[in-house]
Amino acid sequence: MEIIDHFKRNKKQLAVLIDPDKQGTEELIKTAEISKESSIDYLFVGGSLLTNDELFRTVRTLKENCDIPVVLFPGNTYQVSRNADALLLLSLISGRNPDMLIGMHVLAAPYIKLAGLKTIATGYMLIDSGKPTSVTYMSNSMPIPYDKNDIAACTAMAGEMLGLQLIFMDAGSGADKTVSEEMISFVKQSIDVPLIIGGGIKTPEKLKSVLDAGADIAVVGNSFEKNPERIYSFAEIVRNY
Repeated sequence: MEIIDHFKRNKKQLAVLIDPDKQGTEELIKTAEISKESSIDYLFVGGSLLTNDELFRTVRTLKENCDIPVVLFPGNTYQVSRNADALLLLSLISGRNPDMLIGMHVLAAPYIKLAGLKTIATGYMLIDSGKPTSVTYMSNSMPIPYDKNDIAACTAMAGEMLGLQLIFMDAGSGADKTVSEEMISFVKQSIDVPLIIGGGIKTPEKLKSVLDAGADIAVVGNSFEKNPERIYSFAEIVRNY
């Protein structure tokens, strides 16, 4: 698995998150071209709630215009598209909503298998970002408090012990603040699987601080939606790391 291979070589990685509801074909082509020029590692596709049935078109357009792996980042069981390269099979280990731990997975499993998608078992952890986010509302779960590093670390360790291949700590789309550097560092020291950080990474400087704290993969989305040229400066941070 490419993510694991890069992790073993201590290579930092950057994923551009794309919400199918927010980009038309022209915007997608531009994002794909800039991402290719910038040597972005992954294009994550998904959202907490998709309303326009554009998932297949989004994945197809990205794959037609670049060779970057397109990975589904699903918000629910309907966000499965057979033309993607892989799917993050998210288990919301920070919450106590059984649907997000296993229920939705049972419903989605036959469709994922029929689609022939490669799945990556991922422990998904919501971290308080200072304001309610779409994902906390849609998942009907409480985020881990911003300053509870011990809870975050124990949750991540439990996810790894259960066999999850990745740990993804997310402050949520449009977050006021990122997961704290202290929490990232604390969790990173507690696990031996790749650590993904998303939410609130709005500047190249913030990206660098997240990587310095221990993130193996950073996920950035909102910052690029209106101005995809910003990808260049973010990608430069990762290339030069």
